[in-house]
Amino acid sequence: MLPGAYFIIFNACLRISTIKFIIFVLNNLFNEMNIEEFRTYCLSRPGVTESLPFGPDTLVYKVLGKIFALAPLDDDFSINLKCDPELAVELRERYNCVQPGYHMNKKMWNTIYMDGSISDKMLCEWIDHSYNEVVKNLPLKQQHTLKLL
Repeated sequence: MLPGAYFIIFNACLRISTIKFIIFVLNNLFNEMNIEEFRTYCLSRPGVTESLPFGPDTLVYKVLGKIFALAPLDDDFSINLKCDPELAVELRERYNCVQPGYHMNKKMWNTIYMDGSISDKMLCEWIDHSYNEVVKNLPLKQQHTLKLL
C-alpha cells in the first residue's frame, strides 16, 4: 500500500472515532437518569415498595420485603444495587462509576455513581438484574405471587 493511502485511512478512522465519541457524549450528556426517573422505574416492578427505614435521607426499594435497591438523597446521585458476585466484579473492572457497595456487603452489592458515563438503558438492565437476584432467592410461593401481580 502506498504511504499516502495509510494517511487517508488513518484520517478516515480518526473522523469515525471522533463522530462516535461525539454521539456517545451527546447520548449520555442529555440522557442521565435522575432520582425521580429511578423511583418511577423501581416502583413499576411488581411487588415493589419504597420506604425510608434508615432515616429520611436514604430511599429503599424492596420486593416483597427484601431490599434490591437503595438511593441516598444527597447532592451526588448514586444508587446501590444487588448483583451476582461474578458480574459485580466484572462491572467494577469495566466501569469507573461502579464501585463496591457503600455500607453494603461488597461481594454482592455495587454502588453506581451517576456521572453520565452509562446509559439509562444499561442502568435499567442493572436495576432489573438486582430485582431478579432478590426474586430468585424468594420462597417459591412468593415468586408465584409476584407472577400474579
